[in-house]
Amino acid sequence: MRAPPRLHQSDRSVLRVHPRDDLSAPVRGVCSTRSPDRPNPIGIHRVRILAVEAPLEFTVAELEAIDGTPIIDVKPVLDRARER
Repeated sequence: MRAPPRLHQSDRSVLRVHPRDDLSAPVRGVCSTRSPDRPNPIGIHRVRILAVEAPLEFTVAELEAIDGTPIIDVKPVLDRARER
C-alpha cells in the first residue's frame, strides 16, 4: 500500500480506484470509497480547538490529518445533544 497524501496534495485526476488498493476488488468511483485521491480533496472532521495563536494558527485535537494540512473553515457545534 502507498502512503496516503495530505488531503490538499491528493491526485485530483484519479476518479476510479480499486477499494483499499485491492486489485481483486472491482473498480469503483473514488467518492464511494475511502480513497485519499479525490476531485475535491476536502475532509470534514469534528475537532476540539485547544489554542488559537498568531494569525491563522490553530492547535486542535482529534483531527485525522497530517501536521501542516490546511484548515479552511471552522464552525461551532450547533446541536450539543447530537455531539455525544
